Amino acid sequence: MNQLSLDGDIGESDVRGIIEWAVKTVEPGGLVASTAFGPSGLVNLHVLADIAPEVPVVFIDTLYHFKKTLELADVVASHYGLDVRVFRPAKTREDFERMHGERLWERDLDHFHHLTKVEPMARALEGVTGWITGRRRDQSVTRADMPIVELGDRIKVNPVAAWGKGDVWRFILDNDIPYNPLHDLGYASIGDEPLTTPIHLGEDERAGRWRGQARQECGLHDLT
Repeated sequence: MNQLSLDGDIGESDVRGIIEWAVKTVEPGGLVASTAFGPSGLVNLHVLADIAPEVPVVFIDTLYHFKKTLELADVVASHYGLDVRVFRPAKTREDFERMHGERLWERDLDHFHHLTKVEPMARALEGVTGWITGRRRDQSVTRADMPIVELGDRIKVNPVAAWGKGDVWRFILDNDIPYNPLHDLGYASIGDEPLTTPIHLGEDERAGRWRGQARQECGLHDLT
């Protein structure tokens, strides 16, 4: 499978068409949608619930999410009747810290992300041949050239890649999609609570992640 592209009549901004293509193209039972319940992921879930609600939704609970994020995950799963499958690095935060110590992100951020995000996602993707993500090109410079369809060990599909932040929020508000109330407090991109801050006027959407560090990604999407 060296060559794969969208059908000719599907535009890069046609989120519904892209998700329909993914459902049709990936072998039955091989497709998942991953989300941390950010705005872009919520767009995908709203569309997916209408097209193929049986497609599993993968959520990596790092054990360090904001309480509001975990509450939203429950609300969205119930609202859409989705099959949300949660993967964690340990049963509880206390168990994790007994094994790796407290505030691991301050001592070794790469190892912290490997344990809390990359390794659980690797488990979530076992046997998966297609993966829908909520990444967009305008979120950061590291995503600026991201294609709609990526080929690696599996097909990775980015339905909202060509959308802007304004497109996403118009869709959310027009469709009454539940969203994280932290967004109304200046949190543009929400990750782990200890590593996420509100952004300031004029900053990139993901500037509040890893504040003060030269980092744009956690390594999760290095998985192909």
